[in-house]
Amino acid sequence: MGVDEPAPRRRSCLRLGRGARLLNWPLIAKRAALAVVTLALLSYVVWPWLPGLGGPQVRTVVVYGFSILGEAMNEDVFPAFELLWRQQTGERVEFILSVGASGTITNLMILGVPAEVAILSLELDAWRLVDAGVIPGPSWQELPHGGVLNRTPFIMFARPGNPKGIRSFADLAAPGVGVVHPDPLTSGGAQWAVVAAYGAALRETGDPELAHAQLLGVWQNVVAQASSARAARTQFETGFGDVLITYEQEALRDLARGRLNVELVYPRGTILSEHPVVVLERNIRPGNREVVRAFVEFLWSEEAQRMFVAHGFRSVYEELNVENPHFGYIEDGFVIADFGGWQRAKEEIVDGIWRDRVLAEVGR
Repeated sequence: MGVDEPAPRRRSCLRLGRGARLLNWPLIAKRAALAVVTLALLSYVVWPWLPGLGGPQVRTVVVYGFSILGEAMNEDVFPAFELLWRQQTGERVEFILSVGASGTITNLMILGVPAEVAILSLELDAWRLVDAGVIPGPSWQELPHGGVLNRTPFIMFARPGNPKGIRSFADLAAPGVGVVHPDPLTSGGAQWAVVAAYGAALRETGDPELAHAQLLGVWQNVVAQASSARAARTQFETGFGDVLITYEQEALRDLARGRLNVELVYPRGTILSEHPVVVLERNIRPGNREVVRAFVEFLWSEEAQRMFVAHGFRSVYEELNVENPHFGYIEDGFVIADFGGWQRAKEEIVDGIWRDRVLAEVGR
């Protein structure tokens, strides 16, 4: 023919023989590269849980905590212990912290997340870990102060100028008051708030029915709920309601930094929440027991307790609390032991009164 036919285009492949498939090397290379990248990312995510990776001079401790702990741990407590451990051993230690509603992180630990240490909002969640076989219990009670790391009273945030004139839990039941409250089904802080409102009335009147009526009045005015105390604060700050029931700690540090525009209301009587530490022995990786034990001991050192005080938590060492002049005065501060402990309070107050009576009465 007068016109040359074009030469066939070459493909990046190799013919293996009759009936064999052609190998597309560019596609194979692309997939191999993708596999390498995926493996690298996976290794980066899971390396703290794989023994030997990262070398013996770096240790990683996995901590879970309830929602308001993040700043205190990340900004002060972890760095201080990392420095102390390096000075004592020459090793580096790193922390992985996951925070959320106390009930939520407890559920995750029951499902098997690799937490080695947990700081919970209330002891009731520690008992749930016992019931699920995650920890032998009550092992936390063998720690200093019965496992209680720090405390904070339950107070209220009102709008600037306190236009609703809120002074007590009873005022939350007044007509026209919108209350923002965390959800007791997920939030440890919410269960503390339920006992605070009920207990304040019970201690003042001595009448369980009047205390029930006060709790009912509060919940008739609840206009927004959230899964955690921190999430409920976000709701309040974005405009929901007239008042928020929450931890004192949620206010103090941000008020000092000018990051919170609220008026704090300290009721005459309220509960001081107590936050237990639990150690999940079954999750502690080989070679990590010494550093985990040292970290848990450090939490009750004066150095760490002063850090909690600076972040608005009240120390288990009462003499240290004078170091934070912003702590408010509470005339009648009570604790969960005044109601027989958390197991009894859960059965009689949170379940027996709030869940079985109040929720039905408000139609929720």
